Amino acid sequence: MRLVRSILSRFTAKGMDAVPMESALVVGTGLIGTSAALALKARGVAVYLRDEDPAAVRIASSLGAGTLDAPRQTVDLAVVAVPPALVPDVLVGLQADGVARHYTDVASVKSGPQQEAFARDCDSARYVGGHPMAGSERSGPLAARADLFVGCNWVLTPTPDADTETLNTTLELVALCGAVPVVMEADVHDRAVGLVSHAPHVVASLVAALLERAEERAVRLAGSGVHDLTRIAAADPGLWVDILGANALVVADLLEELSDGMDDAVAGLRAMAATDEEKREGGARTVEDLLRRGRSGRARIPAKRGILPEQYETVTIEIGDQPGELARLFTDASRVGVNVEDVRLEHSAGQPTGLVHLSVARDLMDVLTAELRKGVWRRR
Repeated sequence: MRLVRSILSRFTAKGMDAVPMESALVVGTGLIGTSAALALKARGVAVYLRDEDPAAVRIASSLGAGTLDAPRQTVDLAVVAVPPALVPDVLVGLQADGVARHYTDVASVKSGPQQEAFARDCDSARYVGGHPMAGSERSGPLAARADLFVGCNWVLTPTPDADTETLNTTLELVALCGAVPVVMEADVHDRAVGLVSHAPHVVASLVAALLERAEERAVRLAGSGVHDLTRIAAADPGLWVDILGANALVVADLLEELSDGMDDAVAGLRAMAATDEEKREGGARTVEDLLRRGRSGRARIPAKRGILPEQYETVTIEIGDQPGELARLFTDASRVGVNVEDVRLEHSAGQPTGLVHLSVARDLMDVLTAELRKGVWRRR
């Protein structure tokens, strides 16, 4: 959290001095890249498309996502929408060519690609990593939608030396796509998506693989439960090999932890089938405990995208354009021992103020509210 605070303390919307984004280059016209291009195009941004796959980029262009012409001048933002392993090469190459003033990417793994790019002299001041938490089991430009990101979290992983204007431009991208920005350290992001996305994808594939060997009449009985559980297993295996490879150790650790629980479930179920009544009761307790913990964990998942689970409360504060305002806000919160669990920013270019959403433990909400009143902060 310390790194995030040091970054946010330099945040400024630049008020009426900000220049709205006018042009962008999207490199990679798969589902995410084309969806971002469609969203930007719909908001009046001139979008240029580039992809090594000529068929994909032609389809994206035919859908109205942008032009295949090369930009005649430096664009405001380059969006790198390629698999994680390719991000360093593409990012460093684009910066060497000077195609844009600012750069971001949308890869689902951040730490490794960022470290490799920085080791190859990527200009970290003009780059902010990003990952929109949206997608589909379908891939390619034909699956793209301009509203794909509306209401979803869009993680940003700026380094401490990221330029304020680059951060603001990336925040504008998030706003134009209708998403909610969330600032995280790169390694924290990778552990989080391993838990909520990458490991679940492997589990869904394992369950779906059982169906591959099942009798036809058994598969025909599949209802909404197995449909929901295995939906993501329909995604492109090649794409997911790239994603899992970039976050392999995190996912392996999570699956190892999961396998311990699986062993307990197997033992409990076998005990439930035993002839000994005491063993059956013990097995039932083991299985019931697993089901209860599963239900409890499921309850922590937000009911809607971009909304925190019920154990946290969110306070929304209007913040001015003056540099250091976020630092002052965090100082006021920490003075009374309130730990900020999550931070979301709403940034609109050309506006003298922005909104900051602070999420804190429910039992600390009154303490934080009282302190904010002392600091003359305006709640929304």
